Amino acid sequence: MADDSDIIVRQRSVRKGRGALSNQASRFQPHQVEWDDGISGPAPVTECRAVEARSIISRNSSPDLPFTQSINPYQGCEHGCIYCYARPTHAYLDLSPGVDFETRLTYKRNAAAQLERELAKPNYQCSSITLGANTDPYQPVEKEYRITRQVLEVLQRHRHPVAIITKGALVTRDLDILAEMAADGLCSVAVSITTLDPQLKRLMEPRAASGPARLAAVEALATAGIPVTVLFAPVIPALNDSEMETILEQSRNAGASGAAHMLLRLPLEIRDLFFEWLRQHYPLRAEHVISLLRQSRGGADYDSRFGHRMSGTGIFADLLSQRFRLACKRLELAQGEYAGGRTDLFAAPAQGGADSGQFNLF
Repeated sequence: MADDSDIIVRQRSVRKGRGALSNQASRFQPHQVEWDDGISGPAPVTECRAVEARSIISRNSSPDLPFTQSINPYQGCEHGCIYCYARPTHAYLDLSPGVDFETRLTYKRNAAAQLERELAKPNYQCSSITLGANTDPYQPVEKEYRITRQVLEVLQRHRHPVAIITKGALVTRDLDILAEMAADGLCSVAVSITTLDPQLKRLMEPRAASGPARLAAVEALATAGIPVTVLFAPVIPALNDSEMETILEQSRNAGASGAAHMLLRLPLEIRDLFFEWLRQHYPLRAEHVISLLRQSRGGADYDSRFGHRMSGTGIFADLLSQRFRLACKRLELAQGEYAGGRTDLFAAPAQGGADSGQFNLF
């Protein structure tokens, strides 16, 4: 739990409503101009530009993930979570994983049409598609662009299973679609709840929904008959790990039927961004947090090995896992992230139809 006496904010470094403190260069761009926002300069404005996706379904073969297919309607995420493992992907756009990741976004305006085309391919094999594997499908810009809803409409129309991962309360807007799909075993939602401490949330996840709002979303989803998993992720030693049992219990009371947890990961640029943030906001405990993380990663800042990168190793990581197992057993929560769904109902789009991108000759 955060301690207010442990928080020091220097106005020169902190941009209101943003998680990252700096805009370090992409690893592919050795030179970058860093703006000087002065002592009380304005926070950067969010920009969101349209792109045409050449493909929309991403595939992976990671043994650590419960899904093989995913769709990301957006690149970058306005939630601004300082720990986000997707930040390094912004380097591929020649943008910074720092403030750029939170403020210079793209949306895939042809996502729904491209999805229709890919589902119509003769060799397409139906398996559940996850929304939110890389950036949040219900981040604030979704209110305007509605790309996630358009994708869901395609999946609903063709009775294709979907699993959603989000920390955005906006997911309840789409209850009409999700409830109907869930009634046929085609939909599940995982809601990420990292902290119920408003001060820690404000600093760590500045534009994400509040903890109470996420619990309310869990309740609304569960009441509508949609299977809900709570993700206590990431677990950050000496910062939010003490909240584990409370968050699991309140999520169960709200209607969650399952739970999963993951230890903080610090690949590539995330390491420096997170350490900078930690030393700025929690200077008195920063080195303790870093020490516990390294103890859980074999002395390193990151361990990319399959089977270890999500949970860590060592005494502290083992204690976290034991606490999680015991809490789930006591609360009768299924352990692990649910990403399944029926595939026998799938009805592929007609090839050559209006949405396929091909001419219909007859």
